[in-house]
Amino acid sequence: MSFMHKTIWHLIVFLLIPVFYSEDQRCRLPITEPKGMTQPGDIMIGVLLPLHFEKVYQTFLFNEKPPRIKCTMFHLESVQQLQAVRFALDEINKNAEIHPNITLGFRAYDSCSFIQYDLEGALQILTGLDRHIPNYRCSSGAPLSSMIGTPFSIHSVLLASVLGIYKFPQLLYYIKNVRFRLNNEKEVYFDKNGDPPAVYDIVNRQLSPTGNMRFVKVGSYDMTAPPHNIFTINTSSILWNSGETQVPISVCSQSCTPGFWKAARKGEPVCCYDCVPCPQGEISNHTDSFNCVKCPWDMWPNPEKSSCLPKPIEFLSYEEPLGTTLACTSTISSLVPVIILKLFLQFKTTPIVKANNYSLSCLLLLSLSFCFLCSLMFIGFPKPENCLLRQAAFGMVFSLCVSCILAKTIMVVFAFMATKPGSNLKKWTSPWMSYMIISICLLLQFILCVTWLSINPPFLEQNIETQPSLIILQCNEGSPTAFWSMLGYLGLLATISFVVAFLARRLPGSFNEAKYITFSMLAFLSVWVSYIPASLSSQGKYTVAMEIFAILASSWAIVFCMFVPKCFIILFRPSMNSREYVMKKGQTMK
Repeated sequence: MSFMHKTIWHLIVFLLIPVFYSEDQRCRLPITEPKGMTQPGDIMIGVLLPLHFEKVYQTFLFNEKPPRIKCTMFHLESVQQLQAVRFALDEINKNAEIHPNITLGFRAYDSCSFIQYDLEGALQILTGLDRHIPNYRCSSGAPLSSMIGTPFSIHSVLLASVLGIYKFPQLLYYIKNVRFRLNNEKEVYFDKNGDPPAVYDIVNRQLSPTGNMRFVKVGSYDMTAPPHNIFTINTSSILWNSGETQVPISVCSQSCTPGFWKAARKGEPVCCYDCVPCPQGEISNHTDSFNCVKCPWDMWPNPEKSSCLPKPIEFLSYEEPLGTTLACTSTISSLVPVIILKLFLQFKTTPIVKANNYSLSCLLLLSLSFCFLCSLMFIGFPKPENCLLRQAAFGMVFSLCVSCILAKTIMVVFAFMATKPGSNLKKWTSPWMSYMIISICLLLQFILCVTWLSINPPFLEQNIETQPSLIILQCNEGSPTAFWSMLGYLGLLATISFVVAFLARRLPGSFNEAKYITFSMLAFLSVWVSYIPASLSSQGKYTVAMEIFAILASSWAIVFCMFVPKCFIILFRPSMNSREYVMKKGQTMK
């Protein structure tokens, strides 16, 4: 060593002498020495445990000795661990087969869960005295074989660094490979990370009626248990801070279930919101949704608004009670005019049949049968061809029916006026006149229907506007103006027939039909006038049902008012259907 280096070392030692021998110790950092517990032995084991768990720090100034850190709150679990060490060493010492003639002892220190006390305790164990002098073994007693460190990781890392300097190996690397079973058949081992199988008791701290705090086991977490029993908990045993077993609500708002969306509350934190039901036709299919999604046009939300379901399809079906009733009524009703026609054919030579224009009566009865049957075109699954033709067929058949009545009415008036002296109307009372009136009336309705079907024909429509939750299969009339014009034309024919028949109701004659036509046309007009508001106020299949009802009711009005009285005379009053009765009645009226 050079002269310069020796001079510097001498100077450093000279400067440090006043520090070690000065009587004024105020500038020295005092060391608080932890107290230990010793059990003598031939070989000693060091133990560092936090027998106290909490610390009280006191304020101090740097110009005086800092006060001792007070350790509070006795840690029962650490005491149990210390007793476990004593018990293990006693059992080993009692067994002569393990270490014959060798006694194990220990020296334990309370670290107070304070890293400074851990380090001081480790150094005191290394020196063998109650002094912590690094790099010195001041005791000639039993050698130190190992040290059981603190349970805290950050403290263990520091102690491992210090003990590594003195060649104390860490057994952690070797203990990772052990694997054995305890008396209760539980297996002890360590995974690749050095962690043992996790076994925990889940405890609930509860206040007893006497005011004491107790720990109650409410569940467990055991990685060595079967998969379905790894985590178990008895929620009914948990006593919450409110003193009840009901889980307290610790959020500003509950979670929004499917079918609701989260609407933020104005002026409140983002965790506070209202659960608002999804609007009509929209869904939310997951919890805490921020918005709702609209269902496709052919689907509708379920009652919970959590999923979309196919919309039911509605139409007037043959399978439902309403459709079955109307279909049966239409079919049975269509047989009534046929039966009356057969009766007229059987008694066609009688005065009551001959006096009421036999040929027109037969044509009228046939048209009435078709009027009843045309209502069947409105029942069942709507098809494009049905939609195209059903209203036109209805209009043409009813035009034939009402024009026959109009022709009968006009012919009654012409027949009476032709009997007056000097009248030229006798040539107008021939049958061809009746058929010409019917043809003209049918032609006008035919032109109207052809124009309608050519310009803006009816078509099949899937209506989702009337009832959003349904798909209503219906026939769109195409042109409402054309439809109401067709009905208006029927009303015009019926009105003319009613007026002419009303004026001719008092004309003389044995079987004057004017009064029967008056009542039948009055009933006919009443039905169809009532149909207008009923149709406009109904929706879906009930609109179709209202039109079918109007068709059946108006047809029955004609049958009942015009033909039932005649059938009654033919079947039950044959004396009134004789030539003698007719002659007598004619003389009486004169």
